[in-house]
Amino acid sequence: MDFNSIEEKMKKTISVFEENLSEVRAGRANPNILNKITVDYYGVPTPINQMAGISVPEPRMILIQPWDMSMLKEIEKAINLAEIGINPNNDGKVIRLVFPELTEERRKELVKDIRKTAEEAKVAIRAIRREGLDIAKAAQKNSEITEDELDSAETKIQKMTDSKIAEIDNILDKKEKEIMTV
Repeated sequence: MDFNSIEEKMKKTISVFEENLSEVRAGRANPNILNKITVDYYGVPTPINQMAGISVPEPRMILIQPWDMSMLKEIEKAINLAEIGINPNNDGKVIRLVFPELTEERRKELVKDIRKTAEEAKVAIRAIRREGLDIAKAAQKNSEITEDELDSAETKIQKMTDSKIAEIDNILDKKEKEIMTV
């Protein structure tokens, strides 16, 4: 029984969940929202962080300073097209993204969204558990493992599942607190 592959799949699910949460705007400036935005840089789609310095000088502002000043307008255009909900402010040297204060209603909406994302991650973890249990049952049916080994495999897989779901809950709690106390 290969428990490492089950554990790796569960860890991958959690890392994808964390990546999704990092892109949620929590009222604070978070450079991760720029991760999926690419700019046409001489015919090559290039992520902004590979063509500009990105900094967070204030809690609610991202500063983008392109290394090639001729790309300033292109970066601004790409941010507008990405529809991240923030208008870029171009002063000819840098682009500023100023994050508005979140309303109470928007905070609650964000919390609802991240809870949905967390539930999707938990469902994925449970699917991995089911897959692992199916493999163990098939191995027992084919006389590759004994009944006792099947029981211990089921217990081990369930413990893995429980710990990963608890980890998702912890990550969710931290993000909820971050959103609600900005």
